[in-house]
Amino acid sequence: MIVTNETLSDRSAHAKQWKIRGGALTLDRTYIMGILNVTPDSFSDGGKYSSVELAVAHAHEMVRQGADIIDIGGQSTRPGHTPISAREEWMRIEPVLKELCGKISVPISVDTYYPEVAAKAAELGAQIFNDVTGFREPAMRKYAAQYKVGCVVMHNIELDEEADVCSELLQFYRDRTAECIRDGIECERICLDPGVGFGKSYEQNLQIAARFAEQCLEGYPMLAAASRKRVIGMSCGNPPAGLRVSGTIAYHTACILGGADIIRVHDVAEAVQAAAVADAIAVRLV
Repeated sequence: MIVTNETLSDRSAHAKQWKIRGGALTLDRTYIMGILNVTPDSFSDGGKYSSVELAVAHAHEMVRQGADIIDIGGQSTRPGHTPISAREEWMRIEPVLKELCGKISVPISVDTYYPEVAAKAAELGAQIFNDVTGFREPAMRKYAAQYKVGCVVMHNIELDEEADVCSELLQFYRDRTAECIRDGIECERICLDPGVGFGKSYEQNLQIAARFAEQCLEGYPMLAAASRKRVIGMSCGNPPAGLRVSGTIAYHTACILGGADIIRVHDVAEAVQAAAVADAIAVRLV
């Protein structure tokens, strides 16, 4: 394949459109979703941004570094976490949302599986719902349709260790997107996430990256979210979570070359640079 300026612009002309509340994102390159944890017990950066002032400052810093989306979460979903109530989760994220919605230049996503929290966030201006339970609850689908938000639908089902992860993901995507569309969510608002680290073995988590192209559902944006996760640590000697930046970049690069449109990360500046190189390589693949 000979790469020309026309070839490079061809990706933009045929880029996926992800409709979110109030507009659409043209995914003509890899988008960076910056993680903003406002929780004391995140596996990676728990407590680091638990005050409103620190959280807001970090959001602005991620935007300066090149984040395309800020994803705000008030509850840890690490293995073995202790769930908190919807009320407590809302108390954590509400003041941060109030300081950011309409005041930063990129869309805001809310990372929650509580429908009532998602609805309140939308009322304040959140444009994307990121639900680690994959929009399992009918109420979450109802609010997503009502507020016309973008939806990150994540696979979070315990798999048998012998299961073929790509086949399982594709079947889940087909079933859940059908449910979402039936309940009034436009297909153009759905982004799919394989759920790295959720209900999968170490081998299956590696297969997600190695065979990313096989699990892409045609026409739907795909998100990869392996930042600092256990699969990264297990592959490189189990360094502390904060020292897994390079491993995260390696994993996400494989996903980008397989067709991922968005990567969800803690380390934005490093991810922006890595994604730019991966994108430059991707358009040159035969």
